[in-house]
Amino acid sequence: MNATEKLIASAEAHTAHTYHPLPVVVATADGAWLTDVEGRRYLDLLAGYSALNFGHRNRRLVDAAKAQLERVTLTSRAFHHDRFAAFCSELAELCGMELVLPMNTGAEAVETAVKTARKWGYRVKGVPAEMAKIVVAGNNFHGRTTTLISFSTDPEARADYGPYTPGFEIVPFGDLTAMRAAVTENTVAVLLEPIQGEAGVLVPPAGYLPAVRELTRERDVLFVADEIQSGLGRTGRTFACEHENVVPDMYVLGKALGGGVVPVSAVVSSAEVLGVFRPGEHGSTFGGNPLACAVALEVIAMLRTGEYQARAAELGAHLHRELEKLTATGRATAVRGRGLWAGVDIAPTHGTGREISERLMHRGVLVKETHGRTIRIAPPLVISEEDLDWGLAQLAAVLR
Repeated sequence: MNATEKLIASAEAHTAHTYHPLPVVVATADGAWLTDVEGRRYLDLLAGYSALNFGHRNRRLVDAAKAQLERVTLTSRAFHHDRFAAFCSELAELCGMELVLPMNTGAEAVETAVKTARKWGYRVKGVPAEMAKIVVAGNNFHGRTTTLISFSTDPEARADYGPYTPGFEIVPFGDLTAMRAAVTENTVAVLLEPIQGEAGVLVPPAGYLPAVRELTRERDVLFVADEIQSGLGRTGRTFACEHENVVPDMYVLGKALGGGVVPVSAVVSSAEVLGVFRPGEHGSTFGGNPLACAVALEVIAMLRTGEYQARAAELGAHLHRELEKLTATGRATAVRGRGLWAGVDIAPTHGTGREISERLMHRGVLVKETHGRTIRIAPPLVISEEDLDWGLAQLAAVLR
């Protein structure tokens, strides 16, 4: 039994089986490349589901973390610390918003958005107590807490966790007629991923997001954009909503905000919306901690230049041109996405998404399947065109 097999066996013996990872054990990483415990190298075309937009061990982010580790890492929100004000003000500016409510994980941020929308609905809109409704889209993935899986349509995420949290209306993603019918006088928010990542990188029809934005304004409803995977450069813009000139009432951010170094998430909105909270009504011990703020401030500085967004747009166009060749030859039945983000539906005759992922692993490329026969491609934004082309060549080879 080699080192990989021993470590996997030990992990399987001592962890709850909530994941089905590929049989690779990573030891080191740099940029877009990973090295396992046997010394084999792999090209990372998943980037931690967009948490690693800036690559593994990005020097600017690692240096920011190291410097902060030598100063102070945690105060809790019982006290102020000297990185907090800059983090909140600069993130608000990046988003074109006014206030920030920091948390840690993406699921925590979406839970915070749900609580915010409900409190706003009662305090500001005047919805009767216990009557607030939030409209969401089918095939969504917003996290795995009890409340969030209550409005999931994925049986694996939802089964055996009831009773479920009420107050949500599910409509088909991209269906404006259904959305209009679902919004009532008690609706406090529409919560959407501008592009549905876990569902297979589903891009809504052109004009859908602007129409939802118009509808929510007309009906005095908050438009909440979950940009945890799609935001912070992934699609070629800072936010995926920007592709259709849409500004939501609230951004929900995570993953790349922590640079793949520490978990950092946040809800960013107006003073009217986030101003509904009073001390003691919501919070987090680690939310907005000094280490998180130091890393996130460097992420914000990197995004402010626009270079990462431009790179994602340029390389993304190249990525989609190359992937379309797979559909032209019948090896893939569909390719979707935007920027450096794609969902590829594998033709059934070529294998399942899991089988393709395993074959790619043996060729030194790491991707991950979703929903049976779809693989997702989301490399770090720092990947070179040459490395990207090599990875895509391996995909073409396993589909021959």
